[in-house]
Amino acid sequence: MIYRKDANFPYPVMSNTSSSFSENYFNLDVEVSENGEFYRFDFNYEIDSEFMKGLLINGKAQLILIIQSRDNKFFKLNLYQGKVEIHKSRISINNRTSIQMHIQALQDINFSENHDLNEFYNQFKEELNVPKFSLLGYSNVIVFDGSMKQPYQLFEKKLDENLKSDIKIELGLETIIIHYKHRDYQLTGLPNALNNAYIYTGLTKALQSFVINNSDDEDIYLADLEEPEGLLDLKLYNLMKSKNVTDINMDNIDEVIYQISDRIVERFTSAIKEVESIGS
Repeated sequence: MIYRKDANFPYPVMSNTSSSFSENYFNLDVEVSENGEFYRFDFNYEIDSEFMKGLLINGKAQLILIIQSRDNKFFKLNLYQGKVEIHKSRISINNRTSIQMHIQALQDINFSENHDLNEFYNQFKEELNVPKFSLLGYSNVIVFDGSMKQPYQLFEKKLDENLKSDIKIELGLETIIIHYKHRDYQLTGLPNALNNAYIYTGLTKALQSFVINNSDDEDIYLADLEEPEGLLDLKLYNLMKSKNVTDINMDNIDEVIYQISDRIVERFTSAIKEVESIGS
């Protein structure tokens, strides 16, 4: 099964929201694509807990990818595996599909050497024994919505020579659209990161709209928020959840952009320096 909220276990289980582990980061990123008669799920993950990583490396635990559509499908993974292919006859992703990664014990596990536990467990962690095949940890949930035409595209570029301004940022049904009055403004042939100034503006506008659409108050706590109905808001919601954003309001949007974007300002600055070095 997929765990969307904290569940009660008789022993400490690692998750991003678990207070049992001081090193509890377990983040999953997934991209879905079609490859002929197959769906391909490309994924990568990060685990902070050295104890959990040691169990996986030493073969005492294994990773399991769970794909939930109309039913659940489980895939036991090799340690360095980064993709799963499923024949289209075996799975339907026309409706919403959820994906999560679990860590499962392959033998009885004693937590005496688990230094990633909260200090609360220090006095009795030698007595913590987890049976074989028990759940040891679970990641965030990635949601793929089959109703989306562009499930992993957040931005679009369009050329409109009739614009009354040089550039226009529009929030579409499921994407942030950057309209350019002239083709030259798209900076074709130059580093893509030079467009990050427009992307930053688009993210700001979209997140402001997200706050307005999903809150009667000033603060939105994502753990308490049901999945938004709007497709663009749903993409932003899933992106923020996958990057461990806990809350959003009109005052912390720049902080949220820092968390969800891949060094957007740093890469913009590097691109400018690269162009300057070529011209000098």
